This record gives sequence, structure tokens and C-alpha cells, in this order.
Amino acid sequence: MASQESATNGECRAGCGACCIAPSISSAIPGMPRGKPAGVRCVQLDEDNLCRLFGDPNRPIVCARFTFEASVCGTRRDEALDNLAWLEANT
Repeated sequence: MASQESATNGECRAGCGACCIAPSISSAIPGMPRGKPAGVRCVQLDEDNLCRLFGDPNRPIVCARFTFEASVCGTRRDEALDNLAWLEANT
């Protein structure tokens, strides 16, 4: 399993959580019925930055469809946060 700091095999970094913090999510999330604004930590992220809804049918479709992409996620968690924040602000 890849560390949260770097990804070398094209898979999500366990414990990264950038995609659950940086972008806005307009879909309802259990505990966040109106979704979440950009830059706000999803309430479903645990203390290890892992999604509590992973594999759960209540997980928003937009979350389930998001996958690791090197051009977005970069090589480190801080890169992923910066890239996703930039995309959120500029798209």
C-alpha cells in the first residue's frame, strides 16, 4: 500500500484525503445533507483521513467515481491538496 506522502504506482495514497477536503461536493453526504464547501473537511473522513463510507451505498456517486489521476493528485498529499484547490477555484 502506498504511503500518504507519495504514490508511485498510480493508486490513491491511503490516508491522503485531499479529494475529501479541497473540492466542493454538492451531493448530500451523511452528516452533511447540503454537501460540503471547498476546503472543508468531509465529516466522513476519519482521524486517519480514510473515508468511513468507502464501499457503502450511501457514499455519494461523485466520490465513488473520483479516482487517482497523477496530473491531479501529484506525487504527494500536499500536491494533491494544492492541485484540487486550484481546480476548484478555476473551473
